[in-house]
Amino acid sequence: MNINLNINNKIYNLQVDVDEPLLKTLRTLGFKSVKSACETSNCGLCTVLIDDLPHLSCTILSVQCESKKIVTLEGLSEEVKIIGDFIAEEGADQCGFCSSGFIVNVISLKRLYPDIRDELFIKNYLSGNLCRCTGYEGQMRAVRKYLEV
Repeated sequence: MNINLNINNKIYNLQVDVDEPLLKTLRTLGFKSVKSACETSNCGLCTVLIDDLPHLSCTILSVQCESKKIVTLEGLSEEVKIIGDFIAEEGADQCGFCSSGFIVNVISLKRLYPDIRDELFIKNYLSGNLCRCTGYEGQMRAVRKYLEV
């Protein structure tokens, strides 16, 4: 099927299978920040913004995204630099495999809830991001700093 996708403000005219997940399409196009790990929609590593809301790209078909605005980590460079620096300062970058999906969700959190400071709300919002290295405490310190900026 022929579709047009708006990814990071660039239009891509593509031929995709009707059952192709957005994750596969993005990886094929070279967006390596969108990762595949659990293959069960439980880890959050494939998170992208679709019309400014976080979505797991493994659970949505590419054909469903035509006429929507898709943003990957590569399209969020200014905000990524800020939160990335806080993550590094707090020693929460460890292996970094989970960082891309986590960062997309943190940026989404700040955009949607700019004044949120409730710890439980923040933890619940980010609960879909699995990290096997950090123990989350350093990540939460980095998130709190980022939300203050």
